Amino acid sequence: MDFLELADKSFLVFGLANRKSVAYHIGRTLESCGALPVYVVRSEQRKKSLETLLPKSDIYVCDVEHAQQIEALRVDISKKHDTFHGLIHSIAFADYTDQIRPFHETDKAAFLRSFDVSCYSLITLCNEFKNLLHPDASVVTVSISTTRMASENYGWMAPIKAALDSSIVFLAKSFSRFSNIRFNAVSPGLLKTSASAGIPGYVDSYLFAEEVIPRKQAVRTEEVANVATFLLSPRSSGINAQSVVIDAGMSINYFDRDIVRKVTESSQQSTTG
Repeated sequence: MDFLELADKSFLVFGLANRKSVAYHIGRTLESCGALPVYVVRSEQRKKSLETLLPKSDIYVCDVEHAQQIEALRVDISKKHDTFHGLIHSIAFADYTDQIRPFHETDKAAFLRSFDVSCYSLITLCNEFKNLLHPDASVVTVSISTTRMASENYGWMAPIKAALDSSIVFLAKSFSRFSNIRFNAVSPGLLKTSASAGIPGYVDSYLFAEEVIPRKQAVRTEEVANVATFLLSPRSSGINAQSVVIDAGMSINYFDRDIVRKVTESSQQSTTG
């Protein structure tokens, strides 16, 4: 039974890097439902590395920092595909090669480049592909579980994700003037991905998350993919302009008694020592 009503429908999936990517898991979940994902990656080199992983899939190349490449991509894709029932935007970039600075010292060029790739690209892609999207299509982007927590190692990316969350609201409003296309975000907690491995101090944060989450296990990428696939389906037709948090309950458990006890006992030992 095709409960999600996704069989034989095509979806654009942006942001695939490797088998650990959120985009990869979403694509595979779509396939398991009988859907047809069409992938877009950043470079020819990445495409070649993925062709053995996804030998039966269409894979296109586009660097979203360049408007002419986005336009060329739309022209190229339209030669083979005339309608998509959804679009996945799983694109983010931040250059963490420089040392972590206090937020007020954020480099302007680095911030604006991250904003362009991680947020503005969603707006550009939706505008460019609007005529290839079915009138009842669903667009899903990948955000984070909270932009209200000042995680110093994540830095300027949190404000950019906040802008991304706001953008889906405005896209939902503007697209409603000519379609029923919906815009939502999946907002996961800490994941094991190649991209996250490049964030300074991420491993420590991930281990802390596993302590705080009630089930003592971090969110799995396939769990995010399941929610994204639901949001892409007609079964979620009543959900629009929302960010769906997938944190396995982490946000409710920061004052878990065992964690508090560990901190207080450690503090007492330091004082007496």
